[in-house]
Amino acid sequence: MQYLTAILGIFGLEFLVKKHIEETKTEGVDEKACGGALLIRKHHNKGAFLNIGEKNQKAVMVISVMLTVLMTVFYIMTLTNAGKGLLKWGLTLLLGGAYTNTYDRLTRKYVVDYVSFNVPFRWLRRIIFNIGDFCIMIGALLSVIGYYR
Repeated sequence: MQYLTAILGIFGLEFLVKKHIEETKTEGVDEKACGGALLIRKHHNKGAFLNIGEKNQKAVMVISVMLTVLMTVFYIMTLTNAGKGLLKWGLTLLLGGAYTNTYDRLTRKYVVDYVSFNVPFRWLRRIIFNIGDFCIMIGALLSVIGYYR
């Protein structure tokens, strides 16, 4: 039950944050946050990571749905195993993020991204994330560690 609660929490938080970003921010306008360490920047990502595939949004959407379904099946199978808590928490984070981004792709036809790091490296500063992206990255890392542990 705790895993489902975490997934719903990630989804709900991300839903509310994205709604706020969509309603209050202008695309392309930066706003500093966390003492200037972060930039809040509304961006409509029509592809996958770094806009890869933005010219073929339908394929990105289909792949996103398929991977999310496969990970959900794997996750359900994992829940029945005793132990492997790190793997379960990793998959929980991964799926919480995947559900939010897949939901965006299905309903909006793009993913709302809104935060980047205010660093001197222009190439890194141009990369824009959302909470779901961070959950996917951290969840994938924890899942791999938990799987082999």
